[in-house]
Parts: sequence; C-alpha cells; structure tokens
Amino acid sequence: MNTIITPDLVSLDKLTAGSKREVIDALAALVGSAGRSTAVSELAADVWAREETSETGMPGGIAIPHCRTGAVTEATLAFARLAQPVDFGSTDGPADLVFMIAAPDGADQAHLKILSALATSLINDEFLADLRSADSEQRVVDLVAEAVQPAPVTANAGGRSSSSSTAASTAGTRDATEKTTTTVGRLVAVTACPTGIAHTYMAADSLKKAAREAGVELQVETQGSSGATPLGAETIAAADAVIFATDVDVRDRHRFAGKPVIASRVKRGIDEPAKMIAEALAAAKDPNAAVVPSGGSGDSDGSTAASGEREGFGRATQRILMTGVSYMIPFVAAGGLLIALGFLLGGYNITEVATDVALGNSLWNLPTPDQLPEEFLGWGSLGGYLGSVFFTLGGAAMGFLVPALAGYIAFGMADRPGIAPGFTAGAIALTMDAGFIGGIVGGVLAGAVALWFRKLSVPRWLSGLMPVVIIPLLATLVAGGLMLLVLGGPIAALTAALEGWLNGMTGSAAILLGIILGLMMCFDLGGPVNKVAYSFAVAGLSAAVAEGSTGPLMIMATVMAAGMVPPLGMAFATFIDARLFSPAERENGKTAVLLGAAFISEGAIPFAAADPLRVLPASMIGGAVTGAMTMAFGITSYAPHGGIFVPFAIDNFWLFLVAVLAGSIVTAFTVIALKRWARKGVTSAA
Repeated sequence: MNTIITPDLVSLDKLTAGSKREVIDALAALVGSAGRSTAVSELAADVWAREETSETGMPGGIAIPHCRTGAVTEATLAFARLAQPVDFGSTDGPADLVFMIAAPDGADQAHLKILSALATSLINDEFLADLRSADSEQRVVDLVAEAVQPAPVTANAGGRSSSSSTAASTAGTRDATEKTTTTVGRLVAVTACPTGIAHTYMAADSLKKAAREAGVELQVETQGSSGATPLGAETIAAADAVIFATDVDVRDRHRFAGKPVIASRVKRGIDEPAKMIAEALAAAKDPNAAVVPSGGSGDSDGSTAASGEREGFGRATQRILMTGVSYMIPFVAAGGLLIALGFLLGGYNITEVATDVALGNSLWNLPTPDQLPEEFLGWGSLGGYLGSVFFTLGGAAMGFLVPALAGYIAFGMADRPGIAPGFTAGAIALTMDAGFIGGIVGGVLAGAVALWFRKLSVPRWLSGLMPVVIIPLLATLVAGGLMLLVLGGPIAALTAALEGWLNGMTGSAAILLGIILGLMMCFDLGGPVNKVAYSFAVAGLSAAVAEGSTGPLMIMATVMAAGMVPPLGMAFATFIDARLFSPAERENGKTAVLLGAAFISEGAIPFAAADPLRVLPASMIGGAVTGAMTMAFGITSYAPHGGIFVPFAIDNFWLFLVAVLAGSIVTAFTVIALKRWARKGVTSAA
C-alpha cells in the first residue's frame, strides 16, 4: 500500500487554485517532485483529457480526477485538501478534497484493485470527515491505507468503525454475485467508464447502497481495469430489469437482450442512484419500456429510454458517420502507404503491369527486365517485383475503402445485423463507380433498413434467427437492390461530374477549394469536420492512381498539408513567445513538432482544449493559407498519410514544405497576437 501514496504526495491546505485545470497541474507537479513521473506535462494532459470526457466531481465535496498513462512509473495516488474549494462539476457544489489517481499503462491487477477500492471508499461520509480533520500528511496516508485493506468491524484509534474499510476492501476483491435482501424486485447492472479505475466502482457501490435502502436485490458487473466477473446467465434471466451506467460500450451486451433497460452515463449512477433504481423498477412493470436489443453490443437507435437522456439527431448523425470513417481509416493508411511504396520502387507507370508481375512471378522467379517498364530498371528486377507486390497489396486494401465505410455506417445505426447489408451496398456503389457519396448513401440505407427490421416484434422462437440470418438477408436484398436498380446510377453520374470538375480546376477555383479544405481540416482537429475533408480526399485517391487524374491527388496533398499546420503552428508559437504558455503547454510544444510533421492534427488538441477561442481560429487561418498555396503550386500526393516522412510520394515536395511552413508561421503569429491583445474577453468566454 505504501507504494501507492506517501506523505510527499499529500498537500494539506497549501494549494490555492482558481480552476480544476490548475489543481490537476499542481497535483501532477506533486507527483513529479515525488519522483513518480518524468513527464509531468504529459501526466497533466492525460488527466485533463479524461476530465474533459466526463467531469469527476462527486457529491460530498470530493473530486477524483484520474487516468491510465505512460507518464507515471508506478501506480500513484496524490491528494490535496484545498484551501479554497474548486468546481469539478458535481451537482452539489465545489470540491475541497481532491484525489488524483494515475495508473501506469500495464499496471498489475493488485494495484488496480487497490485504486478501485479507494474509489469506493469515497462515498463513505466518515472516511471523508476523517480526511477533512487530518492534522498531518502521514495521517492521510494511514487513513487511505486503512480504507483499502480488509479489517474487522471494531473501533479503531480514530474512533471510526472499520466497517467502511471492510466495504471498501470488498470493492477491491469485487464479486459480481453480491446480493441484497429482496423485498421489491430483482435488478442487474453494469458499470463502466473509459479508464475503469474510479467511476466504474463508485457507481457500482452507489447503486448497491441505493438498492439496499429500497429493499431491492441488485447484482452489479463492474467492467473495469481490475477485471470483471460476468453476471451469470441464470442471474440475468431472473432479473426484472437492467441498469447500464456506462460511458463506453457494454461488453457482450447481447446477454441482456429483451430485458427492460435504463441506460445513462456512469456519473449518474453516482449522483442519482436511487432515481435509477426507481426507474428500473418502473420499467420492469411497463410493457412499453425500452428493452436491450438483440444481436449486438450497442444501443444503436440512440435512445436511452427511461433514463431521460435521448441522443439528438445531430449527435446521432455524427456518431454514425464517425463510426464509418474510423473503421475505414485503417484500410486507407495501409493501402495508401503500400501504393506509395509501390510507386517508390516501381515508378508511376506501375499501374499498367503491377498485377501481372506480382501474380506471375515470385522471389524465386524474378521478372526479366523486358517484362518491366523502364522506371523499374533503376531498382533492378527485385525492386520492380517488390514494387508490384506493394502496389497490388495496397490496391486490394484500398478496394475495401467504400465497402468498409458503408458497412460500418450501417453498423453504427443497426449494430452487427447492419454490417453485411452495409458492405454489400458499399460494394455495389464501388462497382457502379458511385464512389464516396455512394458509400455513404448505401451505408445509411442499409443501416436504416436493418434497424427497421430489428424493431419488428417477432415471436420468441424467431428472435434468435433475426440478427444472424433474417435481418442480414432481407436488409441486403432491400438496400443492395435499391442501390443497384435505383440509386447507384444517379449517384455515379453525380460522382463522375464532381471528378470532372475537380480534374478541370485551375486558377482561382482550385485556390478557393484549397482554402475551404484548409479551413475544414483545422476546424476541429480530428473531429467530424476534419474527417469529412480527409475522407473526401482519400475516397478519390485509388481511382486517381488508376486513371492518372491529378485533381484528387492535389486534394490529397492539400488536406495533408493543412492538417499538419495546427500542431506545428502551436509548437512554433511556444518557441517564439514561451511566456504566453504554461509549462505544460511548452512541453507539449516539443511533442507537437513531431506530431505535426507526421500529419497528426490531434497534436494541437491540448492547446485547443485550454484555449479554444484563440487556438482554433488561428489554426484555421494558417490552414487556409497552406491549402491555397498547395493548390496554387499544383502539388500532388500519392500517399494518404505520413507528412514529411513520405517525400517520395509527394510531387514538388519542397514546395509542399514551403506551404506547410508558411501556414504554420501564420498560425503561430496569429495565436500570439490573440493571446496578447484578446486576453480578457476570450478568457472570460472560455
């Protein structure tokens, strides 16, 4: 236990901070001064990123910011009793007791169980009272040690019964079969949060406590970092209703199919456990209550029913499209870079013979020079053969781009029953040259049809066949048939017209498109708008390579160049005027150089999170400059990713660098100007 917290990781009434970010930074510095971290800024950034996902303020004046990170050398707990309470987002006011938990990547289960047990102790009023009255750092260490170790129910030296410690230690050993006395009903619950350290177990204990008070039998499955014991099939079958208090997907959600469900974020399980228990009991008696859908792991209709939270249209659309794009990108990265390597070894005429060379030869039977285009000869027969292999593999991977986009859009709408219809509709779109637009339309159509079939009320004997056989069959027939017979032709004509317009762009029209793409790439740093621009670029890459058209290649170069600007611009700004940035931001600036050079726009997110109203506009201005210059120079890229690390795939590479550096410098001086002369108004707005 003494490896988790020591007196030098405790601050009593010394820390004065005006915001939760300042508290997190101070606690991260405390961890660093204790020798637990050599990357304090990275630790603070990781904790802050988790805090932005879901605020960690809890009822009772406590906060428990936490994360899993590679920035600490061992599992660590830092504690501060604040001189002035700070708002961490709790419903009952600011927090004066702050625990910061940092679990290293790959932490062992023993440490994770200790940290989880501590989290559950924080709902105990006597434990919190002892912390508020502690007169020394060592006393805090002793209290924490007592909280996470089993002890008999006897009075201790501090006058506090160790029953709370026993409850906490029970949380540390986590048994999913714990029961309460049944007088009203039977419920089961699943709790889970992104890091699986604190909220997961606090929500579980809060729900159990509320269930005991209501006389309800409740069994909880905690899907956390320290492991989980799944609820038994008989237990689930006997339950009247299910509670999901989660911020991530429930593992094996199909186990609960057909059960009335109350679903909400994990924090609600901590803040309003009694309400969730009451809602679950009401849902168990309501024949019209929402139930867990069969056949998948996600609640794809976006409804959380009786929880009072319903996913809006905009958020649902964003989630669905981002699901498709996120699953598509690995195909793009693998296929695009393999194609670029093929060009490096085999030249840009490789498209004419690559498949024949790759399939008709082997490492033991290399092609002869007369079988290869002239560009191959500089690398010899081996180079030419490998170039053909890389290009063929890359082309095969890129061939899945549109089907994968459509398939996983449908998955985002209808879960697993939508995958087969979505892939089929996407393949039809690809066959009919309907491209990126056809993939989106086909995916949405397949997902909508599959979701409609999922919502049909069918006899119980038929429900088991629906997600595996009937829905994929009928949805594929309907969605694929509509794409083939009705929608594919018009969309293909639209796509052809769009490609013709892009290929014919010159002068001011191309520059205007570059400005628009630059603005989109820098608008949300890897978010939906950024991904739309990126997907638009990569969708035309494969066809452009095969047909020799330059318009889509120019778009690809523009998108990549503009996406490099935000992290590079922020890095340059920290070098030019370091006084305007916090120590953590100055450290992040060093990392942002490499991230920006590799075309990872997310490297600017720590800056944007701290100061969005100045960082994002500055990034967009620089991105627009780079986009316009890239288009004006006529730069092309055969690679969808890599930044400066794929110079062989970028035509006019030195002009590409000029455009990126110009936009980055514009971003740097713009953000410096905004920080100097727009400080007061922007800060208050933020």
